[in-house]
Amino acid sequence: MNIEQGFAGDRAAEPAVDEPRRFARFAPGGGRNRLWLIVLAVIAIALVGGFLLLRGGGKAAAPAASPLPRVTFIVPGHQSVAGQISTTGSLAARREMPVGVAGEGGMISQVLVEPGDWVAAGQVLATIDRSVQVQEGASLAAAITVARADAALAQSELDRARALVARGFISKADIDRKTATRDAANARVKVAQAQYGEAGARIGRLAVKAPAAGLVLTRAVEPGQVVSSASGTLFRLAKGGEMELAARLAEQDLARLRVGAPADVTPIGSSRPFRGEIWQMSPVIDAQTRQGVARIALRYDPALRPGGFAAATIRSGSVDAPLLPESAVQSDATGNFVYVIDGANAVQRRAVKVGEVSDSGITVLSGLAGSERVVLSAGAFLNPGDKVIPVRAAARG
Repeated sequence: MNIEQGFAGDRAAEPAVDEPRRFARFAPGGGRNRLWLIVLAVIAIALVGGFLLLRGGGKAAAPAASPLPRVTFIVPGHQSVAGQISTTGSLAARREMPVGVAGEGGMISQVLVEPGDWVAAGQVLATIDRSVQVQEGASLAAAITVARADAALAQSELDRARALVARGFISKADIDRKTATRDAANARVKVAQAQYGEAGARIGRLAVKAPAAGLVLTRAVEPGQVVSSASGTLFRLAKGGEMELAARLAEQDLARLRVGAPADVTPIGSSRPFRGEIWQMSPVIDAQTRQGVARIALRYDPALRPGGFAAATIRSGSVDAPLLPESAVQSDATGNFVYVIDGANAVQRRAVKVGEVSDSGITVLSGLAGSERVVLSAGAFLNPGDKVIPVRAAARG
């Protein structure tokens, strides 16, 4: 009785314990069983993973590949492209005529023209005071009169002596002396006439005249100014009013041109083009700049002012070549290139040499046959060897 009570008392004093755990606790080897269960689970997972690897060919499953980019392309073919060369240059008179003092000069008495005036050949542009030269001319004119009088007297004396020689009053030697006197008097007349003509020529040179018909471009003289042959240019004239554009071109561009090639010249600040043509090409190339000069003849127009700057477009015939939009042509340190799509739909880089750039596109002189699939745009986002899905561009209307 007491024993049972003691035993019951001990059980009542113990804390409540979950029955399964309680029995597992007292079961022999219970902790080791749990460890073995964990190990078996890991082995099972490893076996499943190996099975999946073997089923997949021994390779780990790769992540899903990203879709290939769609790239628009064009097939340029060949077409006749009008060759054009764009350049710039300075306007000038085609034949500029500097006019200065031809004689000894003097003080300017009159200036008869202004810049922008049209003048005829030989027209007086300015006059130099000639009062002294006029008096010298009058003196020389009088000297001619005196010389002629002396020559007439010598001729009369010779005639009388010849009438008396038959009578024996005049010797042959006297006739010879009088003949010489007459010839000397005639020579003095010619000398006086020559001196008078020289004075007249000097007076004529005191008038500054236009050497040919043309347009007065500049005037650098005023009345009262003292000028001489060392004074330099007093007037500048454009012969016939004709103008030109001196266009500097690279030697490869110059080689494509010929005399007579048409050109359109547009002065800076104006939108109006003027039609002209090449009338002269430089026979030499500058060794430093590798450039030459093509001179484009232009008719006179008030908008064409010598010394001004102008742009020119020279037409150099036509070429049969592929024509690409500007978006298709890329460039870097090695030069110009395009991307073409090969038969395996892989992007390949192709170096090209470009020609004229116009509103229609860029002419490709070499590097393309015209039958390639050329990437139209997005070339900056591609690399050689990239796989793409090619999409042909819609035909342009």
